[in-house]
Amino acid sequence: MLSTDSQSGYITFLSQLAKNYNEAFMMGERKATPHHATRRSTILRLFGWLSLFTMLSLSSVKGQIEKFYKDFPLYSRGEMKKRWAMVVDLRRCTGCYACQVTCKVEFGVPFEGFRTWLETYEYGLYPEVKRLFLPRMCNHCDNPPCVPVCPVQAIYKRDDGIVQIDQLKCIGCGYCAEACPYGAIYKNNATNTYDKCTFCEHRLAQGLLPACVSNCFGKAMYFGDLADPNSIVSRLISENKVQLLKPYLGTEPMVYYIGLDETLITGVSARVKVISPRTGVKEVSAI
Repeated sequence: MLSTDSQSGYITFLSQLAKNYNEAFMMGERKATPHHATRRSTILRLFGWLSLFTMLSLSSVKGQIEKFYKDFPLYSRGEMKKRWAMVVDLRRCTGCYACQVTCKVEFGVPFEGFRTWLETYEYGLYPEVKRLFLPRMCNHCDNPPCVPVCPVQAIYKRDDGIVQIDQLKCIGCGYCAEACPYGAIYKNNATNTYDKCTFCEHRLAQGLLPACVSNCFGKAMYFGDLADPNSIVSRLISENKVQLLKPYLGTEPMVYYIGLDETLITGVSARVKVISPRTGVKEVSAI
C-alpha cells in the first residue's frame, strides 16, 4: 500500500496533468470539432476515474474520510467558532430577480450559468391557486455530498462552513454537480471548470454582506453567524418556523426559509409548475 504522501503526490500529478491537457486544448478550442470536444471530455473523465480508483483502492474508508476532510472540522456545528448561514423570508420576497442579477454582475457569471437564481412555483387547484418565489443557491451543507466525490479534492469545506471549489485544481469532471441534490453547481464553459455560490467570501473578508443580501429589494435575505446566538440569523431561526430544502437527505443545509409551504417539500396531490431560468418551465411533485 502506498503511503499517504505517495497517494497525495499521485493525485496531484493527475490533477496537474489534466489541467495541462485542458489548457492546451482550450488554446486551440476555436479550431476544435465536436469530435475533439468529445475526446477531450472523455480524457478528462479518465483522469478523474484514475484518481478516484487510486484513492478507493489504496486507502481504507477511514483513511478516505481523513484525507477528504483533513482541513474540515468534524466537530458538531455547536462547537464551531463561526458558522455562516442564510435565512430567506419568502413572505417578503417580491420575485424581482435582484439576487440573481446582482450575483451575475458581481462574479461575471456566463449567460447560461447561475450561482444564485430565482424560481417561481405555481401550485394548487382553482380557486386555491398559489404562487411562490424561491431564491436558490448553494446550501453550504454541514454534510455536503459534493465534497467526497471530487477525485482531485478541488471542492472542500472551510472551517467556517463555506463550501468552495478551487478553480486551479478543478479538472471539469462534473462529479460534484452530479452529487449535488440541489442543482447548485454549474459548468463554466469558458474555463471548463465548475462553480457555485460561495456566500461572497471575498466580501465577507472585507466585513461586507453577500451581494444578493445587500441588494435584496424586499429585504427578504439575511446573513450572519449561526454560532452567535445574538446574530440576525440565529434570532430569526429561533423566533420563526423555518424550512429546509430536501431535509430528508441528511445534508443539513445552511440556507433556511421562512414561509415555505411544507406541502412543496413533502409533495402535493396536484402537480406543481416551476418556472426556472435554469431549466425552463416544467412540472414537479415537490421541490
